[in-house]
Amino acid sequence: MKQQAGVSYTTVDQTYFQKRGLRRYAGVWSLWALGVGAVISGHFSGWNFGLANGWGSLLIASIVITVMYLGLVFCLAEMSPALPHTGAAYSFARSAMGPWGGFVTGLSENVEYVLTPAVIVFFIGSYMGSIFETPTEMQPLWWIGFYVVFIWLNVVGVELSFKVTLVVTLLALACLVVFWISAFPHLDFSRWAMNVGPGGVELPEGNGPFLPKGWVGVLASLPFAVWLFLAIEQLPLAAEESVDPKRDMPKGIILGMLTLIVSAFMILWLNPAVSGVGAFALGTSGEPLLDGFKMIYGENIAKLLALVAVVGLVASFHTIIFAMGRQIFSLSRAGYFFSALSVTHGQRKTPHVAMIIGSLLALAVMMTLWFIFGEEKGGAVIGGTLLNMAVFGAMFSYFMQALSFILLRKNLPDIERPYRSPLGIPGAVVTMVIAAVTLYYQLTGDPAYTLGVFWVAVWFGIGILYFALFGRHHLILSPEEEFALQEREKANPAP
Repeated sequence: MKQQAGVSYTTVDQTYFQKRGLRRYAGVWSLWALGVGAVISGHFSGWNFGLANGWGSLLIASIVITVMYLGLVFCLAEMSPALPHTGAAYSFARSAMGPWGGFVTGLSENVEYVLTPAVIVFFIGSYMGSIFETPTEMQPLWWIGFYVVFIWLNVVGVELSFKVTLVVTLLALACLVVFWISAFPHLDFSRWAMNVGPGGVELPEGNGPFLPKGWVGVLASLPFAVWLFLAIEQLPLAAEESVDPKRDMPKGIILGMLTLIVSAFMILWLNPAVSGVGAFALGTSGEPLLDGFKMIYGENIAKLLALVAVVGLVASFHTIIFAMGRQIFSLSRAGYFFSALSVTHGQRKTPHVAMIIGSLLALAVMMTLWFIFGEEKGGAVIGGTLLNMAVFGAMFSYFMQALSFILLRKNLPDIERPYRSPLGIPGAVVTMVIAAVTLYYQLTGDPAYTLGVFWVAVWFGIGILYFALFGRHHLILSPEEEFALQEREKANPAP
């Protein structure tokens, strides 16, 4: 057993890593699809709640959040090929801040990747129940069914998983493009997109102020603008399954971000401006894209249009299950979680144990809330509190990843960097500032958010207690751990 800075490393033989092997397959376009697919459901719904503060408020908030994500993406484009490990955020923070920093960052991402698929499958179940007219009490069967199908697709093999990711991502983008084209003949921007007045009231004739709630409305819209890009950061989790991560990872994540920027501002411009829809109505809609389609094509094909919305949800559900498995796998392989969770399938070389356990945990949380609070209130808690918990975990991890970028530039300047961020340290600082401001307004702007933060704190407390008492004494020299130790020794040689 090896001692190092308050932690201990357990010696393992080669069979340990043979049981935890991954298979390389992904190229640039597979990585692009993984990043875009994870985010795309946020273009179908979620972003629109910011319209309650006025279209102009959400536009400015979206520009600010775009700047934050550009800073984050360029940080990741530099760090992921320099540290091409499945651990992604955890491995970046581990190399920059040591085992505790890596573990806390990993915990925050774990909240995001376990709970986000649960929220998405809840919305999928709601759509499917409406389409096929199944009773509300049957909702859990839709959740279980979709988890079973998409875990199976992810377990069968990385080749199939990435092919499915590419197909569903292209289908989701195609749905959005069809909407953009269909919307143009039906636009009346000043009448409908600008129909929110001071205090958030509806203006029947439109032509309202650009910022009906002033700059406070812009700040309040920041958390909703996050939905336009949330989860693009998962792409580096595929580093050990990329054929050439040093070449392909920067290209994949930057191309993905550019695609999402175009899609985000197209939907923000067109959806509220469709005649008969409007920013005021969309500000409380759970199905903004579907509302736009109904106005364009009529109610008669509502069920077909609902299937269109499901495509976007399925794209994100599938890709975030992929990310969840890799995130749990990486922390487990290094001993931060129980090492049994990192065993991969003997033939398929996919982290099936991590995906199954993570999904069972999410389903257990959903079922508990559903049966404790009842169908109506339980759905509100799943769609609200769990979602808030996932966003909190994501924003905290953004702050930590940007901080890791700065510390790696400062403390490990000589590691090989196949790609260097054009925004450098200033870009990372801006990302940290915007992430911190957004977190603040999530905490102060949504009373339901307090409950979510409480449960995140409980999860952090359990995780930190486990790591302090057990985990830190049983770490394993996985690739990211070995890299961190070696590079720190090079940068700070013993006298």
